[in-house]
Amino acid sequence: MSAITRDEVAHLARLSRLALHDDELDQLAAQLDVIISAVAKVQEVAQGDIPPSSHALPLTNVYRPDETHQGLDPDQALAGAPAVEDQRFRVPRILGEEA
Repeated sequence: MSAITRDEVAHLARLSRLALHDDELDQLAAQLDVIISAVAKVQEVAQGDIPPSSHALPLTNVYRPDETHQGLDPDQALAGAPAVEDQRFRVPRILGEEA
């Protein structure tokens, strides 16, 4: 016996506002039946003696240590700039307004 019927798929399609043809309804009913069966098998395996987990392997802090580093001084930061003015990057004006 199928877990989901063609009529149920048609009902879900109407609720989702999907226009499905008859052959698509039959195909989706069979596919959803396979999916529901697979989920049921997983639920059988995951009984009460197996603790829930979010990862297959135990994880600890996976972040790198937070270390401070010396930043760039203004001369180093501006060394590769194509144009510099008053220790700032000089860029072309993109707005027609006066500053």
